Amino acid sequence: MQLLTPLALAGALLALPILLLYMLRLRRQELEVPSIMLWQQLLQDTEANTPWQRLRRNLLLLLQLLILAALVLALARPFITVPAAGSGQIVLLLDASASMNASDVEAGTRFRAAQDEARAAVSALGANDRVTLIRVAEQPQLLLAASNDRLALQAAIDSARPGMGSADWPAALTLALGGMAQADDFSLVIISDGGLGDPTLLPELPDKVTWLPVGNASDNLAITALATRRRAGQPAQLFTRVTNYGARDSEVVLSLKVDGELVASAYHEVQAGADLPLVVDALPASFREIEASLTIPVASQIPDHLELDNRAWALVEGGSGSRVLLFSPGNRFIEEVLRSLPGVDAFRGDLSAGLPREAYDLTILDRWQPEQLPAGDLLFINPQRDNALFTVGEEREFALDIRVTPGDARTRFVDLDDVSVQRWTPVDAPWAQTLVEADGSPLLLAGEVDGRQVAIFTFDVHRSDLALQIAWPVLMANLLDWFAPPGLLSARASMAVGDALQLRPPPDAEGLRVRLPDGTLQELSLARRPLLFAETQQPGIYTIEVLEGGAVTRSQSFAVNLFDPAESDILPREMLFFGQSALAPGAREEQGQLEFWSWVALLALLVLLLEWVVYQRRRAGLTLRPRRT
Repeated sequence: MQLLTPLALAGALLALPILLLYMLRLRRQELEVPSIMLWQQLLQDTEANTPWQRLRRNLLLLLQLLILAALVLALARPFITVPAAGSGQIVLLLDASASMNASDVEAGTRFRAAQDEARAAVSALGANDRVTLIRVAEQPQLLLAASNDRLALQAAIDSARPGMGSADWPAALTLALGGMAQADDFSLVIISDGGLGDPTLLPELPDKVTWLPVGNASDNLAITALATRRRAGQPAQLFTRVTNYGARDSEVVLSLKVDGELVASAYHEVQAGADLPLVVDALPASFREIEASLTIPVASQIPDHLELDNRAWALVEGGSGSRVLLFSPGNRFIEEVLRSLPGVDAFRGDLSAGLPREAYDLTILDRWQPEQLPAGDLLFINPQRDNALFTVGEEREFALDIRVTPGDARTRFVDLDDVSVQRWTPVDAPWAQTLVEADGSPLLLAGEVDGRQVAIFTFDVHRSDLALQIAWPVLMANLLDWFAPPGLLSARASMAVGDALQLRPPPDAEGLRVRLPDGTLQELSLARRPLLFAETQQPGIYTIEVLEGGAVTRSQSFAVNLFDPAESDILPREMLFFGQSALAPGAREEQGQLEFWSWVALLALLVLLLEWVVYQRRRAGLTLRPRRT
């Protein structure tokens, strides 16, 4: 045993005043008397007043000297030399990725086990050691920099929480090595289960690196894919994939909720180390949100150590969230382009049944129109008769000299120089703007009338080669963007945990907020440009809400899922790879100092309590009291 502050032992000299107080103290003899009335004056006159007494065996004196000795020893900070994970300028990387939520260790979770390892490393710090603590999650987080304060380091470790996404190890290692890797006394300590991602993206490590592994098992079932697909004229399909990362075959129950209602639940057996792809066709005709979840049967003997990847979400709506209804006797060109465009939910209408009761954002009427026009925006293709919006003229042949109106967003990047139109029918719509014309007559018109947007192709796509040109999908994409302006999000409807996205609020928005999966609201500042949102640390459904006049006037949702094989594959690694280098679990070769002054101080407190009990009992015994008869 050694002492960090040996001068504190000088406090042992306080034992001399304690001894003197016991030698000078007044002593009284305990007597039992029938009454104290006759003794009160006598006691005042006959108190023992001999100043110096011979020390006798006294339990109180022994306890007080023991308390003093323990306090002095604690102030001297005794320690013993123990193996340590690092020394000098230590950077400790604490893995807080999703896989650290696995429950295959005695501590409860891998992250708690990593915290225990970090506390042990901090307890063994030397007098000149300094620790920089970094939490490695979706974004590296500096918890404490270059500190030797054990209490502060312990508090920082206790305050850390595991994340729910992938860890950015390249950024964390770059942060750890920046400006310190060249120091002679620099050492790096990594506490992780080994899931560091692509080794080619990791920087080269210094010589003094220690890896403290956590984790024991690999049993885990996960949802690794969830997506919906709309098919023209057919019900929507759901594709999901369940993966068994364990070494044993396992049973699982897959449940599906559509807009909060349970629609399916079935048992499946997933082979060890294999994927189980599933396609579900029995979905409602119209829905917006799907939630899939995995449950291990009660009778199963195989555990699922990571529950974080047992749930996944998917949204039917895309970037613009537009729902398009197509009425056509058959037009493969339109169906294919609607299927290929992101953010479009396409439905095929029944010509014999007519218009449905449900409203759609856009209705496409290809060579057919009902007696009464539907509500919402309209796209006419080769209309055959007049209606309340326009009149139809006589059919013409061979459109020549086709020209595109320049500077219009609806015809951006559209080149029709090589397009041939065999037949078309002029349309008279005073409210519309001509976008494409031939021989002075419009081939494509668009405008706003009666509070809705309407576009008209005056020719049959089958009687032209437009659908065979690259201009066709470009033109349709421009028109659909005009019908449904770009959404609030600049990303797809499904993202990974920790991803950032750019928001595009409308110019007249007075406020913007995000509703997180746990129901909390986060206000965003419209003054920032570009407006980025990166607080996607929770899997689930997020909703962007636009505020005008204190009310929500527009909203759009997106899903955040884990879907990361590197995190769901919780098999503890045997080696860490950094480029061409490999690192094995490190034995603690450094020398550290394990202090135990806190235990000595605790001993002093316990002895103090014992001394108080003894004193109280003696005080009660020294009090003169009459004998009861």
